[in-house]
Amino acid sequence: MRRLLLPLALVLLSSGTEAKDRATFRYTPPQDEERPVVVEAMVGPQGSDFALRLRFSKPPFGQECGMRCANATLLLDTDASTQSGLKLAGPQAENGADLAIIVQGTRDLASDASDTYLRVKVRRLTGESQNLDDGDLVAELDHRKDPDRIHVEGNTVFLLIDAGNTLPSGRKVRVVYHPVGTKAIQAQIPGMLSGSASNGKVMIFRKGNWGQAQQGGRRLGSESR
Repeated sequence: MRRLLLPLALVLLSSGTEAKDRATFRYTPPQDEERPVVVEAMVGPQGSDFALRLRFSKPPFGQECGMRCANATLLLDTDASTQSGLKLAGPQAENGADLAIIVQGTRDLASDASDTYLRVKVRRLTGESQNLDDGDLVAELDHRKDPDRIHVEGNTVFLLIDAGNTLPSGRKVRVVYHPVGTKAIQAQIPGMLSGSASNGKVMIFRKGNWGQAQQGGRRLGSESR
């Protein structure tokens, strides 16, 4: 899962520079939402990885959120088919997801200073998975130890997630984000077989700036939990 890469910070825009590409999806949380939630996401293939830019409503970890830090899950249906991947009961938007990306603000209880940090868990979901916990944990990232895969700038988290060799692949990928207490948000992006991963048209991180990302994402609609 891990391999040597240039530090992720070297392939990001400098702070304060705005990306010209449209978001994969946006979400407006209720005013009384205490926990940091994803309010804008950009997702796309890059080589053999999925690249993500996630902007939270507030810093996803640290003293500001206290005990109510980020706990956001994005699901990728990597072949845009419900025939493979997660199998929940009933017609759920999450059905068919092949990869779960779980972003959590947490504390390092083993540290004398109880350091706060951002943890990202990646779970592989198959047709045998009836909930997210059934998925195999294929990666666990720490923003302090994995700068080649995770980078944080204020409220924004940048991720590179290895697509691996066992994930189903297709020309399209379905992205699902389901905030607690509301409807699931779905969007569609180019898949690993679309050619976008290698032709530079949808690359998110590229040599110090954003790629063209001509297909940043197409909103599909919402479904009730």
